[in-house]
Amino acid sequence: MENYQPHFEDNRLSWNKRTGVHKDSAFYDLEGFKKGSSSLTTIELNELGDVKGKSLLHLQCHFGMDTMSWEREGAIVTGVDLSDEAIKLANEIKKEIKSSAEFICCNVYDLKKHLDKKFDIVFTSYGTIGWLPNLDVWANIVSHFLKPGGIFYIADFHPTLWMMDDYFEKIKYSYFNTEVITEEISGTYSDRNAPIKSIEHGWNHPFSEIFNALIKYQLQVVQFNEFSFSPFNCFNNLEKGPDEMWRIKGMDEKMPMMYSIKAVKRL
Repeated sequence: MENYQPHFEDNRLSWNKRTGVHKDSAFYDLEGFKKGSSSLTTIELNELGDVKGKSLLHLQCHFGMDTMSWEREGAIVTGVDLSDEAIKLANEIKKEIKSSAEFICCNVYDLKKHLDKKFDIVFTSYGTIGWLPNLDVWANIVSHFLKPGGIFYIADFHPTLWMMDDYFEKIKYSYFNTEVITEEISGTYSDRNAPIKSIEHGWNHPFSEIFNALIKYQLQVVQFNEFSFSPFNCFNNLEKGPDEMWRIKGMDEKMPMMYSIKAVKRL
């Protein structure tokens, strides 16, 4: 595989900066979380279902709010993230709320070097695989850490969304994973005016790439859904509906915004 370490290092530094902004933002509402609120949406809660007593590995967990929310649902949880600042914060929150979550700071591609367990569930959500250049490597990791019969679940933003410019006015990028997309970012999705600048690198992944990677590593897709809305106000030009979900202004729900996949590892 091509050497992506410089790209990953830029992204690590960027997410370190983002963590400093995100922890104090209304978007994340960390104080509300510490008091007992869940950061999970009704989508993943309903689709993944009962996790009581199950071991759950959360890939690309940021600073662990979703990870520890799954723990509150009854799971035994481990979270992994590239950003050392995010994992440092996750461990601070864990201590404060007396969580038993385990957190590991590493690139998801390197996880086999840092963890020797199998899980009932591998979970990832919202803005994850776009930071990874090669989904074969990713799907291999997912499969490796799942017990036979275990469940993999992803909820993420739709591949067509990443084709558009920042205001959803025109197509800017290829649907296919043809090359790295490098951008200089100012601010972050929780605060557009935050005084941070970063270089970030991302990759678009069509559904054919996503599904074929999962299939290659013995993951049988049992559920696939697409949605015309986002649970989060994390893009420009969105408006909130009566269902509390966010949609692109003027699109009349003609464009998908997110998807979810549930897969089972073959016995």
